[in-house]
Amino acid sequence: MTKPEKPAGMATLVVQSNDVEHQVMELKLGVNRLGRSPENDFQIEHPTISATHCEVVLADGEVIVRDCDSTNGTFVGGEAIHEARLSAGQTFSMGDVEILVETTDVTVAIPKFDVPRPAPPVVLADGSLLCPRHPKMRATHQCTNCREVLCDKCMHHMRRRGGKLLDLCPLCSHKCEPIGGEKKKKKSLLGLLQRTTKLPFLRRSREAE
Repeated sequence: MTKPEKPAGMATLVVQSNDVEHQVMELKLGVNRLGRSPENDFQIEHPTISATHCEVVLADGEVIVRDCDSTNGTFVGGEAIHEARLSAGQTFSMGDVEILVETTDVTVAIPKFDVPRPAPPVVLADGSLLCPRHPKMRATHQCTNCREVLCDKCMHHMRRRGGKLLDLCPLCSHKCEPIGGEKKKKKSLLGLLQRTTKLPFLRRSREAE
C-alpha cells in the first residue's frame, strides 16, 4: 500500500570500483545501511568492507554518510570521516570501494511502513507520557507526520550542516519535535537572588519620595 504521490528529492549510489560488481542503489528516506552482510539494506561484497560498514541517511533533501566503526574506515575527499554531508556528483569510499552519489528531483510514491504499532502510551499522574517502546523511559518527542510519541532512545539522530541535530522518526523518517514545544529556560539561582535583593531598595526609595 502507498500514500499519494508527492515530489521529493531522491538519491542513488553507484559503485564505481573495477574489482566490485557494478551496483546502482536507490536510497529510501531515512537510514540506509551498507556493508558486506546480507542483513544490510545494500550488500557490497569486498574484503575491505566491514559487515555493517556505514549508514547513508536521506532526509530533508540532504544525504549524510556516517561510519559505523568500520575496520578500514569511510573516506570523503581522501579523509577519514565519522559523519559528512554529501552532494550530487561527490564520491566517498568504503575501504577501497568508491561510491558515487547521484541525486534527482522526481515524483515518487512513498511506501507505507509495515511496522507493528505499539500499545498507546501510558499517561502518568503529572500528565507526562511513557514511551510505548521503552516503558521505563518518558516520551519526550512526537513525530510531525505520523504523530507517534517517542523517547530519545527511539529516534534516529542526524547532525546537519552547521552542527544542528535533527531527530528523525524510526517509523516514517520525518522530523520529530519536543512534546509541548521548546521548554522555557529556568531562571538561575543568581537571577532570583538579584531580584530578591533589589526589592528592599525599591521600597526604601519609594518611602523617601
